[in-house]
Amino acid sequence: MTDAYRPAARFLHWTVALIVFCMIPAGLIMTTEGLPRPVQDMLFLFHKNAGLVVGVLMLIRLAYRRANPPPPLPASVPAWQARMARISHGMLYALLLLMVASGFVRVTAGGFPLEGWDALGLPRLPKREALGSAASAMHEAAAYALIALVLLHAGAALHDALVRRDGVFARMWPAARR
Repeated sequence: MTDAYRPAARFLHWTVALIVFCMIPAGLIMTTEGLPRPVQDMLFLFHKNAGLVVGVLMLIRLAYRRANPPPPLPASVPAWQARMARISHGMLYALLLLMVASGFVRVTAGGFPLEGWDALGLPRLPKREALGSAASAMHEAAAYALIALVLLHAGAALHDALVRRDGVFARMWPAARR
């Protein structure tokens, strides 16, 4: 097996992945017409709070990755796949941060509460419905791009694990050893 990612990198990866895998269906369901208001409120509350947690974790991840670059891919990985992996990872990071930022703008410019986060003194934008609506449209478009990219990323990981069996998937798996 090639060098595994450090435990902290694996923890951050799988924690963000788990939260995002929960947030996607919540985000898709919470705006469904006819959904009982208590269920809708619970989904919105979860989605907003989980989004801010993802934002904090992504900032930590970026700082950690800068201080601890990922291990190199094995020589058996074709150059085009290595380039696509770098591009798709960059896009995943960018889309996740865009999702957090656009969601935050949507909530604060829309005049909605951030529940527990308001107590931390996060800055709020003044209520501007046009800005909130624009952020909402951006959030929705980015969500579909993120879903597609997550599916591509998961498909590539499964291809590495089940077809190539070259150790690339195993180095990010939680039980990987350095």
